[in-house]
Amino acid sequence: MNVSYHGHSVVQIKTDQHTIIIDPFINGNGQTDLKTDDLKVDVILLTHGHNDHVGDTIELAKKNNALVVAPFELATYLGWKGLNVHPMHIGGSYTFDFGTVKLTQAFHGSSYEEEGEKIVYTGMPAGILFKHDGKTVYHAGDTGLFSDMKLLGELEEIDLAFLPIGDNFTMGPEDAAIAAKWIKAKTVVPMHYNTFPVIEQNPQDFMDSLPGKMGKVMKAGDSIKL
Repeated sequence: MNVSYHGHSVVQIKTDQHTIIIDPFINGNGQTDLKTDDLKVDVILLTHGHNDHVGDTIELAKKNNALVVAPFELATYLGWKGLNVHPMHIGGSYTFDFGTVKLTQAFHGSSYEEEGEKIVYTGMPAGILFKHDGKTVYHAGDTGLFSDMKLLGELEEIDLAFLPIGDNFTMGPEDAAIAAKWIKAKTVVPMHYNTFPVIEQNPQDFMDSLPGKMGKVMKAGDSIKL
């Protein structure tokens, strides 16, 4: 499969038959190279309900008749919006025709801001383990550092991991470096940084804190073949 990064926390996975996108925040994302009008997806995976992660899910799902996989409360909310959803929750896994999805813990919040100063609670946030053709991709979502990340390193063989480094809302570079060592992924890519002034970071500083050639900075549009 081919895994590409598209700014903030947007990750796209292409298999032989399916295109999957994680947290498709496109409009309003100054870091992305994608345009919703050009994007064709079969599946949307969501880590939590914040607007910079749900992003353009409703438009993309309706336009492409895409399946949306998300934590239960968020999936229920999007189902009420007319989307085709598959609800899951932390610790659970499910094997679809496009691959296996397992939701992991993430320590953060999860709510969706609607117009009129209305906040909709969307359950607990999650990380995502995506498995296909013997390879595993870990998208941590928005999270702080937590010790159970060690279990991921012990129980999973992660080929590629995306970790937030922006600080303020999530792990900063120092905590993300600890997480990288704990999860033992073959390759670690920083995400969720430089989109807003409050999360500006130099990703090279993060790279320099990792052992060997574990880290890789991906620019919007860069891809890795697994």
